[in-house]
Amino acid sequence: MFHIVLYEPEIPPNTGNIMRLCANTGVRLHLVGKLGFELDDKLLRRAGLDYREWAQVEKHADWQAFLTDVAPPRIYLFTTRAGRSYADCRFEQGDALVFGPETRGLPQSLLDEYGAMHCLRLPMQQNSRSLNLSNTVAIAVYEAWRQQGFAGGA
Repeated sequence: MFHIVLYEPEIPPNTGNIMRLCANTGVRLHLVGKLGFELDDKLLRRAGLDYREWAQVEKHADWQAFLTDVAPPRIYLFTTRAGRSYADCRFEQGDALVFGPETRGLPQSLLDEYGAMHCLRLPMQQNSRSLNLSNTVAIAVYEAWRQQGFAGGA
């Protein structure tokens, strides 16, 4: 199983869509730090439909609490500032795939802490700013799962 980590997510429908993705792929979702919404937000419920009850979701007060609670063997940070493509990474069960807040991305200090080999990006057209968070997570989850032969899938 993989871990999807949303660091201080801001937009409820994105998180709801990601909950639904996690429920359908067997991936555990971690919400870290201050959220830009309440977990009972109407827009979150609407985007997640009734998948919230099927998703494995954990809330962590901050980054250190996540590390202590989960202790993932490897961590990959997704950022438009990375030089390495997600397609060049060999994902393994237990990996944590970390995504930052929609309006500002992951803090530079976190990217610096893990270094360039743990920072990944999705290729885009040259003058593009970023993809939607839930789309980015979906692409990453399916690539990681594909590399595992879609283990557990039907």
